[in-house]
Amino acid sequence: MKKILIVEDDVSIATLQKDYLELSDFEVQICEDGMKALNEIKRNKYDLIILDVMLPNLSGFDILKSIQDYKDIPVLLVSAKKEEIDKIKGLSLGADDYITKPFSPGELVARVKAHLKNYERLKSKFGKKIEKDNVIIRGLDIRKSSRQVFINEKEVALPQKEFELLLYLAENPNKVFGRDELFEKIWGMDAIGDSATVTVHIARVREKIESSPSNPQYIETVWGAGYRLRV
Repeated sequence: MKKILIVEDDVSIATLQKDYLELSDFEVQICEDGMKALNEIKRNKYDLIILDVMLPNLSGFDILKSIQDYKDIPVLLVSAKKEEIDKIKGLSLGADDYITKPFSPGELVARVKAHLKNYERLKSKFGKKIEKDNVIIRGLDIRKSSRQVFINEKEVALPQKEFELLLYLAENPNKVFGRDELFEKIWGMDAIGDSATVTVHIARVREKIESSPSNPQYIETVWGAGYRLRV
């Protein structure tokens, strides 16, 4: 049984979400405080987190910042804020999806199932079955078996989707991919979201592997077409 953590300070909303998820055979835990939620995430293993942005003591954004480099787990960010900048911020911090209140419990369950299905697909594709060889392009060293990335012999931490995106581009060098194509390849056809997610993740990867992200030497933007990794 998949285990879900709901981090939400509105007890009535959290309870409704819990009821619907349990009807779909999920095991659900609720946490109403940001700091307590962070400690809970550190101590226990969950298959997915539903994370509200506005929380007592520690915001959802702060929780994302704290766990993004060592917790490989899908996160659905929930907020009453509809501004695009908040969505971009959440995705850039590692969230897999951004849901704006109000939304139906049925929609939430559908998104949870879709992200868990996609996460399992990626694990089977890039987990134990991956080949034990590296992709080396100039100073960039992608170690597939250990899922590590080094730039000029210095290790950089990439969460799951950033790693898969970089690896896919590196294994298809000099080929231009559109945002929609990359979204389908990395997030899957069943994923819920849009291709703007690709732009956010490309920017995050550049921040970590490029000496000058505004003048990238690896991942290039081909205006009107998409992105390519140049060798």
